[in-house]
Amino acid sequence: MDDYTVSQGGGVAEYRLMRPESRNSLTFGMYQALEDLCRDPGDARVIVLTAEGDKAFASGTDISNFKDFDSAQDAIDYEAMIGRVIDAVESSPIPVIASLHGIVAGGGAAIAAAADIRLGTPDIRFGMPIARTLGNCLSVANLNRLVHLLGESRARYLLLTAEFVPIKPLVESGFVSEVVETAELCDQRARALAQHLMTLAPLTISATRDGLNRLSQRATPDDMDLIQRCYLSDDFAEGIDAFFAKRKAKWTGQ
Repeated sequence: MDDYTVSQGGGVAEYRLMRPESRNSLTFGMYQALEDLCRDPGDARVIVLTAEGDKAFASGTDISNFKDFDSAQDAIDYEAMIGRVIDAVESSPIPVIASLHGIVAGGGAAIAAAADIRLGTPDIRFGMPIARTLGNCLSVANLNRLVHLLGESRARYLLLTAEFVPIKPLVESGFVSEVVETAELCDQRARALAQHLMTLAPLTISATRDGLNRLSQRATPDDMDLIQRCYLSDDFAEGIDAFFAKRKAKWTGQ
């Protein structure tokens, strides 16, 4: 089975994650394909993001990608790559609709946060549990997105406790616009909504998206020291080892 599929028809491009056995953890190739689609959607007028399986939309980056990290440049390059992908989703020339279900975490949560419209199922668990799993950190740009969408208090809670947020606060904050009963129905609703968007004035849609993106932009301070602090630490190496050993990490703060 392919890691992802991209299908186009009727003005809609659908990018579908296809690794249900790993809760749709994202490889670098999957990130790159999403960036490519969002930067050049061809004849499509709406992009829909969906995922195979009933456990997760996306659980984050495939941890095996981090095994060979051993320098500051590895960490900087990884965060730069994630930044390019998320920027591509957010600045896509056409609207992006995300159909979310189950676990929405890490890189999957960052992708969801960059979409224009998010639909979700009642079983959503949204989170960035990196303080419990890997011991790395988010870029300031991704922190900014979460604060803008969820509010600073919810973003602080989510990251500092490493807990998952259920559907109710996601709806209350406006992060999820519609709740649909099952993953299959949520995908169907996302496709139907994409068709609806294509009946509306294209210039109004594009001007509205660009205007809202400008309003959300804030000066982003440098964060290279924060990235290096986490990715080059003994704790980050421990987090990876613990993940593959299926045990709890033993954090030392080093």
